[in-house]
Amino acid sequence: MAGSSRFPATLVTAALAALLSGAALAQTPAPAPAAPPAPDWTLTGNLGLYSQYVFRGVSQTNEKPAVQGGFDLGHKSGFYAGTWASNVSWISDGNPAASASMEWDFYGGFKGSLPADFGYDLGVLYYWYPGSYPSGYVEPNTTELYAGLTWKFLAAKYSYSVNNKTFGFPDSLGSSYLELNANLDVIDKVSDAIGKVTLIGHVGHQWYTGETNGFANSNYEYTDWKVGAATEVYGVTVGIYYSDTNANNALYTNQFGKKIADSQFVGYIQKTF
Repeated sequence: MAGSSRFPATLVTAALAALLSGAALAQTPAPAPAAPPAPDWTLTGNLGLYSQYVFRGVSQTNEKPAVQGGFDLGHKSGFYAGTWASNVSWISDGNPAASASMEWDFYGGFKGSLPADFGYDLGVLYYWYPGSYPSGYVEPNTTELYAGLTWKFLAAKYSYSVNNKTFGFPDSLGSSYLELNANLDVIDKVSDAIGKVTLIGHVGHQWYTGETNGFANSNYEYTDWKVGAATEVYGVTVGIYYSDTNANNALYTNQFGKKIADSQFVGYIQKTF
């Protein structure tokens, strides 16, 4: 009798242990699925509408609107290549016999990270201005090599022209441009509709080598600067900035009397996809 009384107790104990074990297993959360690996290649695009196109402090569209856009292809190794285009008018504004209403850029390079939040960027950029030009006209197609260094919200970049007709200046091999840019996020998010707010700052200097018909191209050198701000509204970047230079206005006034290197305001909207 003593033995038979212990048998049911053993069964009950085993059953309870199994039940509790099953309950414990059922309550253990399933492991989170592993994040998919980052793709080897990424492709992004951008399209924007600007009140005017200002390049290195100089209006390229006679202070008229510009439509701009491009594509960028990047590899996880740091290699990248891209293209970008905008309407321009400065070529025909300077010489009505020339007809070129587009700037089409092609670029490629390699970027990577360095210790202490630094990064680097090395590449080449080709500015192409397709169109028709009169005999003897120095076409402005330009090739520049560049080297950049970044640190958090700051970026410095040096561009060096490797052809002898930098933006239409003959005998200009070795012309260069040095710039310092700042993009500082001051507000992470304003609301569900308005995203981060970024302050924009820039200062740069353009050098020209050589001479044109005995007139030193260095007379066209100048320093430019700009300040502005940008934010995101429903995923679209909206911005405005003020730009100015110390260029000789007499040399940067087109046939319409516009001082294209003088103070400028630029507003824009841009979408990246």
